[in-house]
Amino acid sequence: MILRLFALLAFVTPLVAKAEPMLLPSSSVVWDLPAPWFGGFSGAEVSEDGETLTVVTDKGNLVVAKMIRRAGKLSALQVLRKTAILTPKGAPLKRGDSDAEGLALGAGGTGYISFEHNHRVMQFNVASARLSALPQHPDFAVLPLNGGLEALALHPDGTLYTLPEQLADAKEVPIYAFRDKAWRRAGSLPRRGPFLPVGADFDRDGRLYLLERSFGPLGFRSRIRRFDLTAPQLGETTLMTSWPSQYDNLEALSVWYDAAGRTRLTLISDDNFLFIQQTQIVEFTVKE
Repeated sequence: MILRLFALLAFVTPLVAKAEPMLLPSSSVVWDLPAPWFGGFSGAEVSEDGETLTVVTDKGNLVVAKMIRRAGKLSALQVLRKTAILTPKGAPLKRGDSDAEGLALGAGGTGYISFEHNHRVMQFNVASARLSALPQHPDFAVLPLNGGLEALALHPDGTLYTLPEQLADAKEVPIYAFRDKAWRRAGSLPRRGPFLPVGADFDRDGRLYLLERSFGPLGFRSRIRRFDLTAPQLGETTLMTSWPSQYDNLEALSVWYDAAGRTRLTLISDDNFLFIQQTQIVEFTVKE
C-alpha cells in the first residue's frame, strides 16, 4: 500500500504547475498641467530610486519631474525641468523632426532618443538636451510614416535595442541592436493578436519587458510581455493584458527597483494633446 502511495505521488508531483509571474497594480495617477507644452509623452525613464521621471514628448521636449510618493505609492509629480531637445547645432527641432517616441538613459549623462516620421535614433547629452548623430540601419528609412521606432531600451551590457511599431510582416516584430558603432538585425519577437510594440525596457537580468498597444471601438488596450532574448523560445511570458479602456494610451515603460528589491514598472500614456485623453501614470510590482 505504501509503495503504491509513493508511486502515485511520483506520478502526480510533475503535474503541479509552477505559479506564473504576474503584475500587481501599485499606483495610478492622472498628471495634468495648464501649460501649452504639456502632453504627448511617449518615452520615459525612471531613476533607480524611483524618485525622478524623465520623459520626451511628441513635440520635441525633454521633461524631468520629481515623483512624490506616500507609503511607496505615487501621489503627485513636480516638474523640475522642461527644455527643448536640440539639434547637433543647438537649434530646436523642426516640426517634422521632433516626434520623440522612445527614451533610454545610459551612464555618464548620455542618453538615446528614437524619433518617428523622420525615423532615426539619436544620442543626446542629458544636461544640454543636444543631439548627436548615430549611424542608422537601412530598414529605418522604409518604415511606415506613423509606425516607426516607438520602443527603445538599453541592455545592462550597454547594447541599445529598438523595435518598430509596424512592418509589413504581421507575424514577427524585428529587433535591431546597436553596438560597436553599428546596427544589426538581432532577431525577432512573435506577434500575438492585434497588439503593436510601443515601449520597452530591460531589467537587471537582461530580460526585455515589452509594452504593446491595440485600439478598437471600445478604446485602447495594453499588454506587457517579458522575454529572455538568450533563451529557447525567448522565454515569452505575458504579464498583463488590459480590458478595453481600462487604461489610456499607454506608450512608455520603465523598469526600476524599490528599496525592498522588488521589480517595479512605471507606464505613462500619450494624450496626443487631446482634451478627451489623459496623461496617466500607472505602476505595477512584478510578482514572480
